[in-house]
Amino acid sequence: MLKTVSLLVLAAIAAVLVIAALRPATFQVARSTTVQAPPERLHPLINDMRQFNTWNPYNRKDPAMQGEYRGPQAGPGAAFHFQGNKDVGKGSLQILESAPAKVTMQLHMVEPFEGRNTVEFTLRPQGQATEVTWSMHGASPFMARVVGLFLDMDRMIGRDFEAGLAGLKQRAETQPRT
Repeated sequence: MLKTVSLLVLAAIAAVLVIAALRPATFQVARSTTVQAPPERLHPLINDMRQFNTWNPYNRKDPAMQGEYRGPQAGPGAAFHFQGNKDVGKGSLQILESAPAKVTMQLHMVEPFEGRNTVEFTLRPQGQATEVTWSMHGASPFMARVVGLFLDMDRMIGRDFEAGLAGLKQRAETQPRT
C-alpha cells in the first residue's frame, strides 16, 4: 500500500513538472480602461515617477513602504527604488522610453523573487477620451510556471492593474484642466 501511494505521489509530481515545462517561457498581463481625458493630460501622470506613485496601487498596498527617487523626475532615467511588505517586495521601476503615446519602464524585482519585466503604458486617443493599456511582459522561469499552475498570476496582477487604472482615471478626470 505504501509503495502504491509513493508511486502515485511521484507520478503526480512528475505530471506537474511536465505540465509546467510545457507552459510558455514568457508571460504577459494587460488591462485597459477608457479615461475621459486627452493623452496630454495622462502622459505626465505616468511619465513623472512622483505623479505615477500618487495612483500606483502598489504604493497603497503598503503605506509604510520605503522609497527613493533617482535620476530625473520624469522621462527616461527617472527611477523609483522601493522596499515594502510581502505584497510589494523590493525592487526598482525605471522609465526607459517615453513618447506621448507610450511610456516603457523596466521593473526589476529583487524580493520576493528576482525578475526583470517590461512595463508599458499605451495611450490611444478615442475622440475626447483616451484608451489606456497597462501591460507587463517578461520571462517566465520554470519555477514561476510551476507556481502558475496553482496561482492565477494574470488574475492577481490584473486586479492590481485594474485598481491602478481606476486610480489614474479618477486622478485624470478630476484634476483641473490647464
